[in-house]
Amino acid sequence: MKKKLSKQQLEVMKLLWNSDEPLMASDIVKLHESLNINTVQACLRVLIKAEAIEVADIVHSGTVLSRRYRPLLSKDEYFSETYKDILGDASRSSLIASFISIETDISEIDRLRELIDKRKAEIEGR
Repeated sequence: MKKKLSKQQLEVMKLLWNSDEPLMASDIVKLHESLNINTVQACLRVLIKAEAIEVADIVHSGTVLSRRYRPLLSKDEYFSETYKDILGDASRSSLIASFISIETDISEIDRLRELIDKRKAEIEGR
């Protein structure tokens, strides 16, 4: 996905990323009340076309059939592409350092350390 998401599309993606199961458009509206059903459906159409999401399945919702959606693009993949677009050739380490300097959650810092250690082991194992 090369296109930057709109604010509303990003809100829909965040809900899909944070959900343990696929969501219907009506589920998304219930979870984010500032979005209306027409906006959500328009966002879902754009996200499908951009191959950021897919129809996971079709289920009965009351008396009608409804599509449920799941992300194809992970949160990390999206933000990695976005940061590359913003930074260009600038140092990624400066970006990471700025995130670390403002982080106040120890568990998130531990997660970052684990990711760095894992990647380092992958590179050294080549």
